[in-house]
Amino acid sequence: MTSVTILVDVQNIYYTSREAYGRNFDYNAFWRQVTAGRTVVKAIAYAIDRGDEKQRQFQNILRAIGFEVKLKPFIQRADGSAKGDWDVGITLDAIEYGQHSEVLVLASGDGDFGLLADKLTTKYHTEVEVYGVEGLTAQALVKAASRFIAIDEALLLPK
Repeated sequence: MTSVTILVDVQNIYYTSREAYGRNFDYNAFWRQVTAGRTVVKAIAYAIDRGDEKQRQFQNILRAIGFEVKLKPFIQRADGSAKGDWDVGITLDAIEYGQHSEVLVLASGDGDFGLLADKLTTKYHTEVEVYGVEGLTAQALVKAASRFIAIDEALLLPK
């Protein structure tokens, strides 16, 4: 069986799915699709912790599916802007676990990960499958990926 590491940029997937479809991402359907015929090396969902009950329930659902959930606190700046991005953490874990996997699945549309995908494929010969919303996924990431899989109806929860 093919070994796979699965990394999900929860905020990116949430906002792009909502913007494009007005619906939420179906993590169970995603898990079934990316793990079929594969051995999971590591699966991590990266999220921002606002401390509310609904979010805690969602995080527990992710854990029940099979994800390790990594949280960063939500930081509200004095100017009203917010901070809470996982790019460096995702990159570090992708290098650490991706080099020991035949496939790395990255669910994100963030173009900053284009360099990461390129590094994994060229240096470690790891295939990089990117799941993202078509039209809202950076072209740099799509081009660097071994495969781009568009998030569509099959990976969304019903309204």
